[in-house]
Amino acid sequence: MAWLILGIAIFTEICWALSLKWAATLGSWQASVVPIALSFLNMALLALAMRDIPAGTAYAIWTGLGAVGVIIGGMILFGDRVNPVQAGFMAMIVIGVAGTKLFAQA
Repeated sequence: MAWLILGIAIFTEICWALSLKWAATLGSWQASVVPIALSFLNMALLALAMRDIPAGTAYAIWTGLGAVGVIIGGMILFGDRVNPVQAGFMAMIVIGVAGTKLFAQA
């Protein structure tokens, strides 16, 4: 169950980061409520996942997949560009996350 919660935390992390850019483009205080709310939800889910997953493992997976997800989301939603070298490093992050999960004790 902890891994599922961590997956949801990663998804909310991606949504949070992308909502920061979205709120900045709108420039209204109402739009700022979305990233603030997602921030609280995101941290609560990460903390909940860390009850059963070691903190370092959970944080490494959350950070790595969150970063890759934000890059992909930025490409889709905002037209951000990624060159082949960046894509290669993103693949290494995913490989590192897979290895971290594969050899995790929880």
